[in-house]
Amino acid sequence: MAKTGEEQVTERVSPLPIVCTLSPAALEARRQNLLHLLASRAIEAGAIPHGFRLRFLPAAEVLGDIVKAIDVERQCCRFLHFRLTVEPADGPITLELTGPEGTREFLAAMFDV
Repeated sequence: MAKTGEEQVTERVSPLPIVCTLSPAALEARRQNLLHLLASRAIEAGAIPHGFRLRFLPAAEVLGDIVKAIDVERQCCRFLHFRLTVEPADGPITLELTGPEGTREFLAAMFDV
């Protein structure tokens, strides 16, 4: 049976360590400005296997802020996997953040939950 593109990528990429490359001061500043603020704007947040799911109202400014946070966070927290879903007909926007074992605990600390 042929493998999907996602299965092929998963097999090629070894798990990255759960490490942030920022200094403690920069990490605290980032925590207060990006993921933490993003999580605080969610209308729903919940733990999922190896991560968290955040759901947002379907607003253009929210979508832009999510994309900006993804772009910045993927540069320092390279182990994170981001899955962004925008539902049709003004449905909610959902962001799933996952990664290797320990990611949920890392994110819980970032979100203060």
